[in-house]
Amino acid sequence: MDDDRRRGRPRGRGEYTLEADPVRLRQLFQNLYTNAAEHAGPEPTVTVGPAEEGFYVEDDGSGIPEPERESVFEMGYGDEGGTGFGLAIVRRVARRHGWRVSVEDADPGARFVFEPA
Repeated sequence: MDDDRRRGRPRGRGEYTLEADPVRLRQLFQNLYTNAAEHAGPEPTVTVGPAEEGFYVEDDGSGIPEPERESVFEMGYGDEGGTGFGLAIVRRVARRHGWRVSVEDADPGARFVFEPA
């Protein structure tokens, strides 16, 4: 994939295209939505939008403390309610598409940013 396709390309007002394996991309979004549902309370809001060179997925939960933002992507990391595989799979899918993923503060919540590696 060339850099423009990895970043996403504007198609029109508020529309972007993203070239990706549909099964893996679905798994990436599903894991992020599940994570939000488990950590953002009974009625989470999840927003997907364009980042400077890619896209982001943001929720309105309690966020991820800065010291844990790298650890959350480790296989087996998690709390009692989860398996600890969800965000590790998100990182693996991102890497297979030539992206890097990072976590930022969304105030409130967490923002997962995907950009070309």
